[in-house]
Amino acid sequence: MNPAVLADPASGVINLDQPGTYLHWSIFTVSVANLVLIAVMVVIFGVALVLPFPKGRIYPPAAELPPGADRGTLAGGPAPGPGRADLGEDEDAGMWTSRLRRRALAALPPGRLLPDRQPGYVASWVYVFGVASLAALGVAVVSGLAIALGGVDWWHTNVVGHFFNSLHLWSVELFMALLVIHLWGKFWMAAWRGRRAATWVTGVVAFAASVVECFTGYLSQQNFDSQWISASGKDAFNAAGIGAIWRAMDFGQMLLWHVVLVPVVLVAIVGAHVLLVRYRGVSHPLPAHRGGPGSGRERRRAQRAADAAPWRGPTRRYDILQEGTIATLVVLGLTVLLAALLSSPDVPSATIQSWAQAEPADFLTTAATELNATSGTAGYGPPYTNATGATQSLLFAPADILGVTQPIDTARDFVLGPLEKLSGTNPQLAAALATYQAAPPAQQAAWVDAYLKAVPHVTFTGGVPLVPPAADGPVPVMLATEYTEGRSGALDADLLAQRDFYGTNFTRPLLFLGDGAYFSGKATAMNLSGDQWGVMNETGSYPGQPWLWLYTLWYYVPGFSASANVDLIAVYLTGLATILLLLIPFIPGLRDIPRAIPVHRLIWRHWEPAHAGAEGAPIPAAVSPAAPPPVAGPRNPT
Repeated sequence: MNPAVLADPASGVINLDQPGTYLHWSIFTVSVANLVLIAVMVVIFGVALVLPFPKGRIYPPAAELPPGADRGTLAGGPAPGPGRADLGEDEDAGMWTSRLRRRALAALPPGRLLPDRQPGYVASWVYVFGVASLAALGVAVVSGLAIALGGVDWWHTNVVGHFFNSLHLWSVELFMALLVIHLWGKFWMAAWRGRRAATWVTGVVAFAASVVECFTGYLSQQNFDSQWISASGKDAFNAAGIGAIWRAMDFGQMLLWHVVLVPVVLVAIVGAHVLLVRYRGVSHPLPAHRGGPGSGRERRRAQRAADAAPWRGPTRRYDILQEGTIATLVVLGLTVLLAALLSSPDVPSATIQSWAQAEPADFLTTAATELNATSGTAGYGPPYTNATGATQSLLFAPADILGVTQPIDTARDFVLGPLEKLSGTNPQLAAALATYQAAPPAQQAAWVDAYLKAVPHVTFTGGVPLVPPAADGPVPVMLATEYTEGRSGALDADLLAQRDFYGTNFTRPLLFLGDGAYFSGKATAMNLSGDQWGVMNETGSYPGQPWLWLYTLWYYVPGFSASANVDLIAVYLTGLATILLLLIPFIPGLRDIPRAIPVHRLIWRHWEPAHAGAEGAPIPAAVSPAAPPPVAGPRNPT
């Protein structure tokens, strides 16, 4: 083991802070850590499909119960009556409050909210991932609250805080993995059948909200990874025209979105999804055949009616509180184990100070390009500058709609403004600034161009840059002072102090850093660079955000990768794919994939042989209360 690991109590037993390993195939580059995480998810899903589910007692169908017998609070039971005269409810029946109560009880009686019976076909491990996802979400919320108690820098500076951050990281990784596996399972079950399309849609929206929640969490870490993710990801938001609303490099805004706004939305959507599951119940098994008497339209109509009807067949016990408790304990145990073994990454942020100290020539060159407006930021376009020809456009240019909303004058904001604050105590600097600002723009540009030709040969004596003689006028004095301010850390504070109130908006410092070679070189050394894979990978050998693969994929497609509008292409296609995922229940062909690829036979393999109907007839999974009672199957099909 690396001795440095033993010396650092924040490190895990297994050190993942070592450089990551990356695989190249065709047009793709992906980290081994992310591949391992995806492979584990696939294995878990596969094991859940084939691992035998514990056998349990099967209760008879409703039709076989004696009159008046309790069905065990299975969802789909009788709704409460209109009122009871002995309680005086008849005279209150017209009250709004009474009506609302009756409708709520009719839609979600206690037996649906907390059922102790499930249909007999619910006998696969695939069904547990919904509850497991909720358990992991609970652990993530609690560990996040623990971090909040210590403050935003606690986990950077304290061993206990770092451990809670590790708990939060791995609980989030478990939550997203379990959520994706849950989504896989419901897709192969075609779980949108039987008027359950809203259940599917809210589940997909909850997944999308979870991605946003995780992404804002990464952006609000205030370490190098969050810096690089925000600097890489900002281009997509700016190209889409929402860079002024979603300021990826404003860590304060991202933190508030992460701990307040997005969690409220996520919890509300998850709550709606759970209520819909309780209201509609779990989807019935897919039929073995779609044949039978009547026309194709009649058979499909009959099948849809059967899918939507309340379950009246055999049932099995279901202790939802016990299942939730066990899932929470398992998730908590795994999270603690992973946090103790693997810890969590926390590479310190890059700063202008570290840049000026590590690569002073690059700093001076970049400062000169800011001064004559030839840097990347100066030519970026909206929302920062009015540079022409910089806006991405497909059919239209979304960034032009709002225009410049975070105006940045690179010469003024990055060089002249900070220097003017020092000129009062530095006569030499004051004279140089006066000479420069009094000159016409053409002369200023000529001075900077001459400086840029000479600065690659700069030497340093006692921390003072010595640029070879050139016709660069006052520029060497100005940028030598800028360099001194950068080395001292004062320039970092100055660029943040240009913002009102709290200094949490790192847009200016990160744009300045991004214009040089130091920032991207540091990211490349950590294998974070590459077309937008930086928003997915993590420092070291840690898994990052593999759930963003669909967005990052488009940057590697030939033809797209070389396009000047690649960010818009990625946004449009990812949005289209998300819409298709949402609308699967309504799109013929897509919604029939689970029938064409019968993974569902593994999920319901113990049910179909015992309960399938005659050849060519759908499985009698459900019948309406008015239909003839089904023929009872074996009491224990498992």
